[in-house]
Amino acid sequence: MKNKWLQITLSALSLGLAVVLVVYLPQIVHTLTGKHVSWREIWAVFGSLGAGTIALMTGLWLLSLLAYTFVLTGSLPGLGRLQALTLNAAGSAVSNLLPFGGAAGVALTFAMARGWGFHSRSIVVMTLVSGVWNTLFRFVLPAVGIIALLIAGRVPNPTVANAGWAGAVSILVLVTVVAVALYWDRAAAVLGRGLDSLVRLIRLRVRPSEAFHRLRADTADVIRTRWPPLTAGMVAFLVLQGAIMVACLVATGAYPGPAESIAVFALSRVLTTALITPSGAGIMEAGVVVLLTSAFGVPLAPATAAALLFGFWTYTIEIPFGGLALGAWALLRRRDRRGAAAEPPSTISKAPR
Repeated sequence: MKNKWLQITLSALSLGLAVVLVVYLPQIVHTLTGKHVSWREIWAVFGSLGAGTIALMTGLWLLSLLAYTFVLTGSLPGLGRLQALTLNAAGSAVSNLLPFGGAAGVALTFAMARGWGFHSRSIVVMTLVSGVWNTLFRFVLPAVGIIALLIAGRVPNPTVANAGWAGAVSILVLVTVVAVALYWDRAAAVLGRGLDSLVRLIRLRVRPSEAFHRLRADTADVIRTRWPPLTAGMVAFLVLQGAIMVACLVATGAYPGPAESIAVFALSRVLTTALITPSGAGIMEAGVVVLLTSAFGVPLAPATAAALLFGFWTYTIEIPFGGLALGAWALLRRRDRRGAAAEPPSTISKAPR
């Protein structure tokens, strides 16, 4: 989208839609479930939250941000922990404000990382690797949610259970195949041929193997040497976000059980990919409420409060926090430029080419 005014218009419409979906969430939930809840009931649940609960959620949120820095430092060697935290916070703030905000977040990441002296090639690799890891784990989450429900026996009949097992195993096998192919040359060649054969069956004139091999060529070195911290960082990040979900459910009286909570968390992360609003804001909350009330029998007011509270910790708070991080980066960059300009020309070293 090269038209600036079109970007501004779409951003305003997308943000406006997110606000409308949240403001009218009780009415939307009533339409979807046939049950009624008012904002007065929701605020009453919020009013019951204690200072200790809020402090716990704040701590889990900060730890989740710290955990994700391992993904960024793993995909961009030389990046500091504080720099990774700043990149993540600022990029998330931009992505949460704009439709298709990932592109704007990437542009901001380039500007910040270049300002710290990283080369464009390294930044591209970081963007690709972190994107691949996020995508792989986003695929894994639904399978984990399905398996949790199956183990807990929360399925209506054996037919649905068998279908659930088949779907979950298929997802995990697919993710495993892609992960192995990213690491191992022979597996990559086999997967590439398989993708080309599949495309020929549906008579498309493209060769997905070429794109996949280009992706491997760009990311192979980092993936082969840095996959342990990348994986550990993603696992820790998702576990901590899941802990935030559980804390929200328990605090609002909407906790349905461990397996059910895992399923709710998995659904919430999938719904954030809805592009109609930034990070699926409004859509995620509605989906969580429907699952909690319709599938797990949670009362409507606690379920709605839990969904909104989780949305606050995984979406809303990232905007002012990222704005502060971006502002601090801009101020420090301006100070560094002034300092460099004030130095005598003979003392300023030339940047290596």
